[in-house]
Amino acid sequence: MMEITEGSHAVAEAVRLCRPQVVSAYPITPQTHIVEALADFVANGKLDAEYITVENELSALSACVGASAAGSRTYSATTSQGLLLMTEVVFNAAGMRLPIVMSIANRAVGAPLSIWNDMQDSISLRDAGWLQFYAEDNQEATDLHFLAYKVAESKEIQLPVFVCFDGFILSHTYEPIDMLLQEQVDQYLPKFDPAEKLDAKDPISFGMYATPEYYLEFRYEMDQAQKRAKDVIAKAGKEFGTMFGRDYSALTVGYLLDDAETVIVAMGSVCGTVKDAIDEMRAAGKKVGLLKIRVFRPFPSEEIAKALSKVKRVAVLDKNISLGAKGGATAIEVRDAMYGSMIPVKGYVLGLGGRDIRKKDIKEIVSLCENGIGDQFYGLRKELI
Repeated sequence: MMEITEGSHAVAEAVRLCRPQVVSAYPITPQTHIVEALADFVANGKLDAEYITVENELSALSACVGASAAGSRTYSATTSQGLLLMTEVVFNAAGMRLPIVMSIANRAVGAPLSIWNDMQDSISLRDAGWLQFYAEDNQEATDLHFLAYKVAESKEIQLPVFVCFDGFILSHTYEPIDMLLQEQVDQYLPKFDPAEKLDAKDPISFGMYATPEYYLEFRYEMDQAQKRAKDVIAKAGKEFGTMFGRDYSALTVGYLLDDAETVIVAMGSVCGTVKDAIDEMRAAGKKVGLLKIRVFRPFPSEEIAKALSKVKRVAVLDKNISLGAKGGATAIEVRDAMYGSMIPVKGYVLGLGGRDIRKKDIKEIVSLCENGIGDQFYGLRKELI
């Protein structure tokens, strides 16, 4: 069913269709519209769920942890400072192997305070154990929630998932959305059947104390589950494509890669701008392509190495910065994926704090990459430093 709707409202409707039994969230810009809509659904009887009002984000995810451990399908949403306030519980949820799904309306992290978009918040927690999906547009942001529950609740995974989409750029933008019907979602996403749950008749414990003799093995098992998730995502994404015509089996997606000499690697909504810039550069005779990363955790190293094996150079766009390292997190990981290759990988940190990324910026970055210039903050205002 096609409808024009705001990105946040489309995400809220997708979550409603997934039939979460417990929703716990604290409103924070630009995530607020999602949880407002879900609160309305519960209040109006459109969603049969417990909506828990809490005093902050730490409590919000803590409530989800308790509800998930008790055997309920759970959901939360947050951004920026709210996500960082949750950090302790983010690690706990993954370590306890609880399949919670949480939307992240990506926003810059203070200080200085910024309410605008970049990806520093979720990228800062890339090693917390959660799967991380990144949407290019609102259709993808909507559909990835169905996929997230399907993968998280798989018996061979049992890990929580961030579904990330750019704050304001997507969350507050109206786009046509092909929304599934309830019977379609029910066909794709089965009723939640927890692998383990708290039960007084069969008592178990979650997140107990671990001595050095045991802790390492817990982290190893989480790492193995992350790696298994690649195949589970591929299977669940292909099934979604077979049923509804939109295939999400690929962790990375190429655009005009076949003959590309320069390839841009990026995540999120900037990929749309990159495609428009590539079309104009192609018309001018430049062989440029895009490799979009849809799944950042597990990181698709093998897929990236294969997709980029025949290009001449790579330009990685990062809307985050790994301070003190060589650029942003994506560039660092792409270089690792390309280790042993003679193909140069140049990183560009841009768009931080919501600064515009325009087609002319993409074209200039391609020129810089072609001339071997990279690993820099792009677009610095020299008069301010």
